[in-house]
Amino acid sequence: MDKEAVKRAVSGKLTADIAYLDEFLGVEKSFDLIKVEVEYAGRKMAFYMVDGFAKDDILHYLMEFLARLQPGALENVSLYTLIHSYIPYIEISTEKDLKKAGEAILAGPTALLVDGMEEVILLDARTYPVRGPEEPDTERVVRGSRDGFVETVVFNTALTRRRVRDRTLRMEYLQVGRRSKTDVVVCYIEDIADTGHVKDIKASLEKIDTDGLPMAEKTIEEYLSGSHLNPYPSVRFTERPDTAAAHLYEGHVLIFVDGSPSVLITPATFWHHLQHAEEYRNKPVTGAYLRFVRFTAVWASVFLLPLWYLLAVQPELLPAELSFIGQKEEGNVPLLLQFLIIEIGIDMLRMAAIHTPSSLATALGLVAALMIGEVAISVGLLSGEVVLYLAIAAIGTFATPSYELSLANRVIRILLILATAAFGIEGFVVGITVWILMLARIKSFQIPYLWPFIPFSYRAFRDVLLRSPMPLKNRRPSVLDPKDPDR
Repeated sequence: MDKEAVKRAVSGKLTADIAYLDEFLGVEKSFDLIKVEVEYAGRKMAFYMVDGFAKDDILHYLMEFLARLQPGALENVSLYTLIHSYIPYIEISTEKDLKKAGEAILAGPTALLVDGMEEVILLDARTYPVRGPEEPDTERVVRGSRDGFVETVVFNTALTRRRVRDRTLRMEYLQVGRRSKTDVVVCYIEDIADTGHVKDIKASLEKIDTDGLPMAEKTIEEYLSGSHLNPYPSVRFTERPDTAAAHLYEGHVLIFVDGSPSVLITPATFWHHLQHAEEYRNKPVTGAYLRFVRFTAVWASVFLLPLWYLLAVQPELLPAELSFIGQKEEGNVPLLLQFLIIEIGIDMLRMAAIHTPSSLATALGLVAALMIGEVAISVGLLSGEVVLYLAIAAIGTFATPSYELSLANRVIRILLILATAAFGIEGFVVGITVWILMLARIKSFQIPYLWPFIPFSYRAFRDVLLRSPMPLKNRRPSVLDPKDPDR
């Protein structure tokens, strides 16, 4: 055994072990790291905990119970007997490595060192500051559950297990980050999920070499995706437990990250980002209609502005009966510059809305409507048609269920406008073709991003276009269910 390993091993001599943990944790340097040295039944002990994480009532009860022991009651008592007979608590474990015990203390559990014992007793009597489960702002439904994930990983796994009581539901725990030691949980149904995909996810998480996860799940997503130039998300985010449960039943693997209310769903195709729980809270026909409207809005957010720009600068492409689509009044600013100004203006408005208190949101909306709408048109900065069609495209952007997908589509829309302005109809056609080829080349954990469109699967693509009835929807996608590819 090397010198470092010997140094970190629990010696059983309380004074030496306390000295190591005091130095490792910096007890005297941090006010919230608490050390309590006590003596019960003639045996010296020491508690280590983080103030704010430890449950005072539980620790008070345990200390009171130990204080009632008669002198000499713990003499010649083994560690097993001590844990199972004298410490009445459920979540209890031991650790032989002082360094790992110190890292566990920083995560919340309370450590108990007993003189003469060569293992540290870890009591998972911790609590985290947490808000109550609320419906996510970006995934609201008219009817349905109003609970949502929170920033504590244990609460999120409990909300998921409440809906998935399958005996093969697995919650595998690991820590990511050299310094942050962030709690991460990989969740899947063992009888359904592809074991190869599960191994790939865990292997990818274990390879992450960074000090910490400051952006929680978003940092994880960037490490998993690998491609930083691709604007499209390779995983789906959700804050709804019912949405997470539905994907578990399909064979997806979820990743919970402590400190974030968003759960990563893997793998995720382009079409997964267009689904919304509202479609399944209505009858199949109504849900199919809502999906059709949503798809129309998304396509409009990508193609409407480049197409209108092309027809506005080349009116000869329009048949006589559609001549009204062209630009009626030209502004004082070139048409392309008008598009770029208003695109940037909408993003500025969106960012301003994020940082504006809710009490001032109405005032911000009125100012934006007057400045961008009426005044910009009246002074000739923008033409009325530009404002109209970009407003329609903006509505399509906001109607996109996935926030990440809507931003990626916005980038593509600007690039299509620039290509159309530079090369005309050739730029428009080539730009769309390159966009489709780019999507076709993307893979989300070995799953084609455009599946079931490319490669084509009739039944699966039918379920994408139409909101299938629940008895049919319960079929698992073959691409996620290699155990039964004909399902």
